[in-house]
Amino acid sequence: MLGVYLDTLRQRSALVHNITNNVTVNDVANMVLACGASPIMSDGPEDVYDITSICSGLNINIGTLNSITVEAMSIAGRRSAELGHPTLLDPVGAGASRYRDEVCARLLSEIPFDVIRGNVSEIKSLAGTGGTTKGVDADAADAVTDQNLESMVTFAKSFAAAHSCVVAITGAIDLVADADTCYVIRNGRAEMSRITGTGCQLSGLLASFISANSSSILEATAAAVCAMGVAGEIGWTFMQPGDGNATYRNRIIDAMYHMTGEQLDEWAKYEIL
Repeated sequence: MLGVYLDTLRQRSALVHNITNNVTVNDVANMVLACGASPIMSDGPEDVYDITSICSGLNINIGTLNSITVEAMSIAGRRSAELGHPTLLDPVGAGASRYRDEVCARLLSEIPFDVIRGNVSEIKSLAGTGGTTKGVDADAADAVTDQNLESMVTFAKSFAAAHSCVVAITGAIDLVADADTCYVIRNGRAEMSRITGTGCQLSGLLASFISANSSSILEATAAAVCAMGVAGEIGWTFMQPGDGNATYRNRIIDAMYHMTGEQLDEWAKYEIL
């Protein structure tokens, strides 16, 4: 049962530092608030050492890169590691450019991430197994399906073992794995992919869950991934004629705001392999 990790998050109201991209920073902050945590959005190299020090977790998202924010990511990530705070990497667009790949390699060499969350193309790119991207989106050829599920579960566990982390590979079927165990999650709706930033929101949500549940990183990550999918399902039930993706974005945030641990347990769809 995963609802307990949401309940714990709401009780502890974790303060989470987010270095995220400028396309989705407001939506990430609102998602963090909706789940019961508190966001700080700081990406200046002069600021992040102190900000990270007062927070209980860190979310690093490379969606809109520049040399200044990369330096901030490095400073904040190393400080978070010193303090033993849960730290997450969202390698947005890994494989889409040489610079993104270089930044990912640098961050992975400097920072012991607790969770790495990305679509399957991004994670394959980090693994050096030839993932293909369409900008910052996964290529359909890389999708996790029922036909390749067994091999993808093996890949997820191997990646987690190689990086000593929990990996969350998100898509139509989500995989959350450490070296030994994989949650196969089937929550969410296809329409969520039509909203810019649902993946970024999920990374903020994940950082919040693991910050409040630092002794149960795998389970808390699975809970967060389920919660995001459940929010998408519940939010869709409130859509009206004439509503579009902008309204749906707000419905998802509202659904997360009102979600209870009991509701998460009722709606979550997953198996453990």
